[in-house]
Amino acid sequence: MRLSPFGLPSPLGLIDRAFAPAPASKRIAQLTARPFAHRGLHGPTRLENSRVAFVEAIGEGHGIELDVQASRDGDAFVFHDYELDRLTKESGALAARGTAELKRIKLRNTYETVPILPEVLQLIAGRVPLLIEVKAPGRKVGALCVSVLRALDGYRGPVGVMSFNPQVGRWFSIHGPRVTRGLVVTEQGKRRIRGRLTRRLALWRAKPDFLAYDIRDLPSAMSVAARGRGMPVFTWTCRGDEDRARAAEHADQIIYEIP
Repeated sequence: MRLSPFGLPSPLGLIDRAFAPAPASKRIAQLTARPFAHRGLHGPTRLENSRVAFVEAIGEGHGIELDVQASRDGDAFVFHDYELDRLTKESGALAARGTAELKRIKLRNTYETVPILPEVLQLIAGRVPLLIEVKAPGRKVGALCVSVLRALDGYRGPVGVMSFNPQVGRWFSIHGPRVTRGLVVTEQGKRRIRGRLTRRLALWRAKPDFLAYDIRDLPSAMSVAARGRGMPVFTWTCRGDEDRARAAEHADQIIYEIP
C-alpha cells in the first residue's frame, strides 16, 4: 500500500483497499501457477484463438488466454477482432452475424470454424489455467456476460474473466461473484491526469481480483500498489527476453507470444 510521508496509509491507498481489496490467496493461486499463451499457442501455421492453438498450449502445459465477443444473438464466440475480415474470408462485424451463421464461418486458411465458448471450454476441460478476455465496449455488457457465466456453469478448472471495460468486472461482482475477475490495463496514450483518474475509477468500479497490465507500462504506480496489497498482476504481451526480464521483476505471471 502507498504510504504518506508520515508512514501512514495514503488516502488513495485506503480507497484502493476499500473498493478493490486483494483476493484470498486460495482464490487466485492456481491461476498464477503457469504462463499463458496469448490467444493460444499460435504462429505461422496455427491461427490465433483456434482449437489447434489451444491444443498446442495444453500440450506445453501452459495456460490459455482467449477473447470472447457476442454474436447478434448474444452468444459468446472465441474471436479477437470486432471485424471478421482479418481472420476469415468474410467481412463486416462479428456482432452483426447470428449464432447459426457464425458456426459455419471458417477461420482463414483452416478447416476450423469460429469457435463458440462452450465448445472451447469442453476442449480445455480444466487441464490448464484459462483467462477469458470479455470484449464488450460500452455500458451494455449484460448479454455477453450472461453467456460467459452460463458457459462456465459446472466448469472445473482455474479460470478468470477479465476485460478493459470495468462494467464487466462490476457485472460479475454482482451476478457471478464466485468467478475470479480481472481488469485489463494499458497506460499507452493515457499518462496524464485524466488517464490516471480514469484508471483509478475503473479499478474501483471493476473490483478485480487481479490486474492484467501492459508490459510496456511496468513498473507502474498502480501495479506496484496493487501488488503491495496482495493483488496479483499478470502482464501482456511478452514477446522476448527483455519483456520476460521486466515481467519477472514487476509481475506475477506472463501472457506471452512466441515472436
